Amino acid sequence: MTTMIGRRRLVFHLCLISLLLFLSSSALPSVSAAAGRRHYIVYMGGHSSLHSSSATEADLHAITNSHHAILATYLGDIERAREAIRYSYTRHINGFTAILNEGEAAQIAKHPGVVSVFPDRRKKLQTTHSWNFMLMENQFTDKATAPFWKEAKFGQDVIIANIDGGVWPESQSFSDEGYGPVPSRWKGTCAKAGIRCNRKLIGARYFNKGVLAVPTDAKAGAHADLYSVRDFGGHGTHTLSTAAGNFVPGANFSGAALGVAKGGAPRARVASYKTCFNVPDSCLESDVLAAFEAAISDGVDVLSVSLGDDINYDYFADGLAIGAFHAVRAGITVVAAGGNAGPGLGTVSNLAPWMFTVAASTMDRSFETYAELRNGLRIKGASMTEALLPVRKFYPLISAAEAAGLRPNATRDALLCKPGSLDPAKVKGKVVACLRGDTSRLSKSNETAKAGAVGMILCNDKSNGDEISPDPHFIPTVQIGYKDGLKVFKYINGTKHPKAYITPSTSMVNVKPAPVMADFSSKGPNTIAPYVLKPDITAPGVNIIAAYTEAKPTDPSEDPRKFPYNILSGTSMSCPHVSGVFGLLRAVYPHWSPSAIRSAIMTTARTRDNARNPILDSTLEKATPFSYGSGHIRPNRAMDPGLVYDLSVSDYLDFLCARGYNKTLLKLFSDAPHECPKHARIMDLNYPSIAVPKLKGGSSITMTRKVKNVGKSPARYAVRIKEPKGVSVSVKPNVLKFNKLGEEKKFKVILKAKWNGTADDYVFGGITWTDGIHYVRSPIAVYVVTA
Repeated sequence: MTTMIGRRRLVFHLCLISLLLFLSSSALPSVSAAAGRRHYIVYMGGHSSLHSSSATEADLHAITNSHHAILATYLGDIERAREAIRYSYTRHINGFTAILNEGEAAQIAKHPGVVSVFPDRRKKLQTTHSWNFMLMENQFTDKATAPFWKEAKFGQDVIIANIDGGVWPESQSFSDEGYGPVPSRWKGTCAKAGIRCNRKLIGARYFNKGVLAVPTDAKAGAHADLYSVRDFGGHGTHTLSTAAGNFVPGANFSGAALGVAKGGAPRARVASYKTCFNVPDSCLESDVLAAFEAAISDGVDVLSVSLGDDINYDYFADGLAIGAFHAVRAGITVVAAGGNAGPGLGTVSNLAPWMFTVAASTMDRSFETYAELRNGLRIKGASMTEALLPVRKFYPLISAAEAAGLRPNATRDALLCKPGSLDPAKVKGKVVACLRGDTSRLSKSNETAKAGAVGMILCNDKSNGDEISPDPHFIPTVQIGYKDGLKVFKYINGTKHPKAYITPSTSMVNVKPAPVMADFSSKGPNTIAPYVLKPDITAPGVNIIAAYTEAKPTDPSEDPRKFPYNILSGTSMSCPHVSGVFGLLRAVYPHWSPSAIRSAIMTTARTRDNARNPILDSTLEKATPFSYGSGHIRPNRAMDPGLVYDLSVSDYLDFLCARGYNKTLLKLFSDAPHECPKHARIMDLNYPSIAVPKLKGGSSITMTRKVKNVGKSPARYAVRIKEPKGVSVSVKPNVLKFNKLGEEKKFKVILKAKWNGTADDYVFGGITWTDGIHYVRSPIAVYVVTA
């Protein structure tokens, strides 16, 4: 029976948790400078492809001088202009970044030849088993084609790069054992800053002018990070090795997940462009644009960009979209993370149609640990600690708030298990329930261990929901979801002598269902151009083991240990999985465009899990294309897609015409005149998916698509239709006949709401072209509005 004291304690803890949730919510800090001045990006479009390939140093210097001259007309003299400019983009992207005030920025935006002026904003940084899950011969018990690693020669000599937080070059994942000479087409360099590149890691550069322009005391002790390509945070090494790390037998994390670590294209060459540093306000767009410039000139094939923003901006005011356009124009594939702002709708980022946007989902492996309470409740959580409780018995269980000392905010800090907040006399020999927030998960583990606890139950706050991570804790620990955490606190406060036991951690494979969409994975619809369905695809992004930094920890008090391989989750992790597959396909089809390879991946994706049921959302409800795009990636199928939806730079410019951009802007953006079609329509962009943001009851809409035969010749494809609820779908013609490879055929898709008046909402369906061997599927998302 719950005692009066227990009820009071329960109310106290629930109120305290609510207060913490309120206090912990904060907006992302913006980049600021003294006296109202800040970093702005002045974008002036692109340079011609001829200039990009043949420009001399004198040509580039002349462009830099022209940037100085433009800025001088607004700042008063050339010396002030030279001091204000941080980057001058001269080879592919035309523009510069400079320290300006708001009025100066507004005036420059009116200058002839300037496309846009926008503040330099911060972008956020958004394996042993995952490739087995994706490339197994009988994937999801379906007789798929044999894995194509060997046919693609494991991505041999394809160049995959990332724009991220640097690289740890000594990692075994970047060993060049068995590699031949670096491809002669590579034009990049390796920064001479205490590291050595090799025949695997062929390039490493850093870009810091943007972050150096932001005044902050945090940079005082970060010299080694700010002036080096070395990865001090681990994120860049993790993503690059996921995309194209070499084979590393026996890789593990804290003794778990023993296996062969490898990237998607393990024999590809890799390069690192560091723009993110372990200081506030890094990952700035000015540095990112400089990295794009370098990567295009250096000759990379695939760019993996695990960066994003919580706010979506128009294409000409988004550094990632601008950089990606110029990369795609040069034939480079750009794969981007969809963001970790889920599970709300309309949260997906990186929305430009020339970017390949990736969501995150689970795979069929889990690291399970259970919290067992004396009242019989057994709660499943996650952990990867090697430590075990000394005896298989129940131990006294307390809320961390009960172990508070006498310092200010003692109870709040103790509940969060902050450093120095726990009284050892109250903790020793007990299992402690801590609340997630403010400090890292491992910091809480370290704190409870130092205070003498035998174990920890780490309870998520509401903002983290059921998102749990199997960390290598210092003592026996289990992390559990928010609702389960409430049950633990309720038990503690309603029981006279609460007790608990934490089971050993176990690694489980062949877990069903899988994949399941990650709770954090951002969702559609596309808030910039709703006719383009985003995200495009989903791939493994939960509990991914890959190479990591071995630098000394930034804060040794949190965790003094170093791990050559580490486990991370996020769309940052799913993004390089797709980048690796792009590398393999690029090796097999070197002359395919980035959009053709994207189409191959999207139209062969799977929307069912390994139990043959529809892919589920994190709530275990049926997911939609707003969660997974076209579905879960199937690399084996993508090698032989049958048909592809191709797109050229001209098609993207037509799309921008339909968005309302005028000829002057498009000429600057594309470096050449572009004649807009008389009747350009956004809905006719030849995208492998279909999205309609507004279909009135009783009305219809018609859109055009075309597909290219890349399978066999001759070929006959018939269409299969899965109608969205309340919407009729017809395709004309419903049979496509191809007489040769490379032949393209157009068709129309007509959507019509079946009745006047229905609940305003999105409904989903799809069309599939098949010749009996290939199944070329496009999802449909349509919002039906009341007439």
